[in-house]
Amino acid sequence: MPLSKRTTLTQFLIEERRRFPDARGDFNALILDVALACKAIARAVAFGELGGVLGNQNGDNGGSVNVQGETQKKLDVLSNDLFTRLNEWGGHLAGMASEEMDLPYQIPAKQPRGKYLLVFDPLDGSSNIDVNVSVGSIFSILRAPEDVVKSGRDVTDADFFQPGTRQVAAGYALYGPTTMLVLTVGNGVNGFTLDPNLGEFMLTHPKMQIPADTQEFAINASNSRFWEAPIKRYVDECMAGKTGARGKDFNMRWIASMVAEAHRILMRGGVFMYPKDTKDPTKPGRLRLLYEANPVGFIMEQAGGRASTGRQPMLTVQPTSLHQRIGLIFGSKNEVERIERYHAEPAKVQDDNPLFHERGLFRV
Repeated sequence: MPLSKRTTLTQFLIEERRRFPDARGDFNALILDVALACKAIARAVAFGELGGVLGNQNGDNGGSVNVQGETQKKLDVLSNDLFTRLNEWGGHLAGMASEEMDLPYQIPAKQPRGKYLLVFDPLDGSSNIDVNVSVGSIFSILRAPEDVVKSGRDVTDADFFQPGTRQVAAGYALYGPTTMLVLTVGNGVNGFTLDPNLGEFMLTHPKMQIPADTQEFAINASNSRFWEAPIKRYVDECMAGKTGARGKDFNMRWIASMVAEAHRILMRGGVFMYPKDTKDPTKPGRLRLLYEANPVGFIMEQAGGRASTGRQPMLTVQPTSLHQRIGLIFGSKNEVERIERYHAEPAKVQDDNPLFHERGLFRV
């Protein structure tokens, strides 16, 4: 097989490092450790039932439950173990935080510590594992507070409470027909495909850009009765098609795997909505800020898109807890900005009785 002329992930990172002559290489090494964890997870996912990794953790006993109150799959636990084990040893991290762990993960005392923090969702969309739908891993890299680096102390929850604007890198791995790593280091977004022959991520999608306009949206329509008025207005206008206010037809998508949704939007545009709703008034959203919304938001904005809560830019939200939930809207810039405008406008009072709707029985 002839040697590929494509750029490897390692070569790409070396080129990026050359923009910073004083860099020591810790950051590049950390990214490569994360990539190795993603390769290991991809292999486990690919074996599926043959590898004995499908089903709930603890099997017939109902499964163990993580800090989110969600039933853990075997692959959730395995993926979390791979992320921690393959990233704890290199001396690049001061600590980690994960969807699957209640508290921050401390670097073992026998290992050297570094100046970065790693937060991650080791296996996003794991409810789709047993039906062979694409899943993925999401990660974000932050700088550790200065006193953590100088003192070498254990990290606390508060050390991770940094807005998305302070991310130094973010990415996701997609485990689908091919395994891809999509990465931003603050200089655009690039996609790498895993070459199974070489075991290397190869640059296949340089400088990914999201179209500003779209005719495709993704939302879980089964929650429509809980949506706030701006979201209802937006979806109703899309569903009205050419004869409605938007004057064009839209397609609706919903995979229930945010990594897969984000990748589709990066490839061809669209808007994804998992907004705040009234289904559970105690939760200000369903997705997690630090290791889902912020990294995906950073990727979207680096690719020319936009990420928002509906009320403010996602990356400006100040975290207040490690597993904080939030509503998330991201994708094609013009559509996300439209949804933000709808949230900013005064709510229209509308009676739910169809007799009194504009198109009700007594319309003249």
